[in-house]
Amino acid sequence: MSLAMILAGGYGKRLRPLTLEVPKPLVKVAGKPVLFYQLEWLKFYGFDEVVILAGYLKEKIIEAVGSGQRFGLSVSYVVEDEPMGTGGALYNARHLLAKSDVVVVINGDILTNIDPRKLIDRLKRDERLVAAIGAVPLRSPYGILNIDHERELILGFREKPILREYWINAGVYAMRPKIVDYLPDRGDIEKTTFPALAERMLLGTVKYETPPYYWRSIDTHKDLEEAAKELEAIGGLLPEAPS
Repeated sequence: MSLAMILAGGYGKRLRPLTLEVPKPLVKVAGKPVLFYQLEWLKFYGFDEVVILAGYLKEKIIEAVGSGQRFGLSVSYVVEDEPMGTGGALYNARHLLAKSDVVVVINGDILTNIDPRKLIDRLKRDERLVAAIGAVPLRSPYGILNIDHERELILGFREKPILREYWINAGVYAMRPKIVDYLPDRGDIEKTTFPALAERMLLGTVKYETPPYYWRSIDTHKDLEEAAKELEAIGGLLPEAPS
């Protein structure tokens, strides 16, 4: 199975004061660190080798995960001494990217059970593509009003609906070694690499409906609370068996 990398170097400023002493990937949802969910998820889908791209409070990540043996994985680390952005972190690991046919890359602040193998398959179906992005439908952060505009009446309410006509970056990617040619030594892939690939029509996607899949980015204290409730409601993050 292809190599997976987890981008785990961010400060998590919106989760302070939790992240003053705990790196964002180790912040707990329902009693378990986000990073642990991710490692279990990758193992579930057949990955056996993971590289964690660590920066802020990297020592605590290394201490918590170690060799990865407890997860049934081989875990290694590429560390940065100063913030380099997501693109810079991957550039710092370019020697590993260049050696793998396809690498799955994951943002270290998401909870999901989407099948990352579908992104690998997307690259296999089109040899021109350099990378593919997982996409999930946008969930409105607010309740929506159902309005009769002609009569200026409120007809009803929808609490934070999923807006299926809009799709967002899920923070799960598949990349070929060619990606190294588009990485900045500093900066974020979302602002540099991906726009350059999209302009050249070298960036594919896979759309994941939620449900049946689950996806949430853990950015704020409210996300922690809501994610815990959602995981309880669905009975856990992982499906019973990979499809």
